[in-house]
Amino acid sequence: MAAANSSGVSKFRLRVDRLAPHIMQAMEALDGAADKVSLDQGLLELARTRASQLNGCAFCVNAHTQAASEHGATPQQLATLMTWREAPFFSDRERAALLLTEAVTLVNQAPVTDELWAEVGAHFTETELAELLWSIAVINVWNRIAGTAHPWPVA
Repeated sequence: MAAANSSGVSKFRLRVDRLAPHIMQAMEALDGAADKVSLDQGLLELARTRASQLNGCAFCVNAHTQAASEHGATPQQLATLMTWREAPFFSDRERAALLLTEAVTLVNQAPVTDELWAEVGAHFTETELAELLWSIAVINVWNRIAGTAHPWPVA
């Protein structure tokens, strides 16, 4: 078990990467595959950041906010990502990606409807939709691992 820091929050809980390296290796391979897509990396990083916000994963929010910035996300986009529906800083395509990200991430609260799928699908090819869906699924797995086990510190 990890020791708590001065705020009482565990720095590490369980080093899943070291304790189950074969699964970590497979997850890293899946993550690498999810990065080799035709979609704009900036759009993907916005989606990854939003999923990480919804899942409460500080490690992933930090990492993907930085990556989104490196891939062209503006300071206004990053500052208003939690309220993207009301903010004027997102393209229709980014809004569609964020809509699907939220629907998939929160699928336990409501199903992804045919109407939502059609709305999102109007902005992406079928291949892009498949790539986006895989990318959203992968970040949700990472969020659950990092947000639960805290195997890495928030840098």
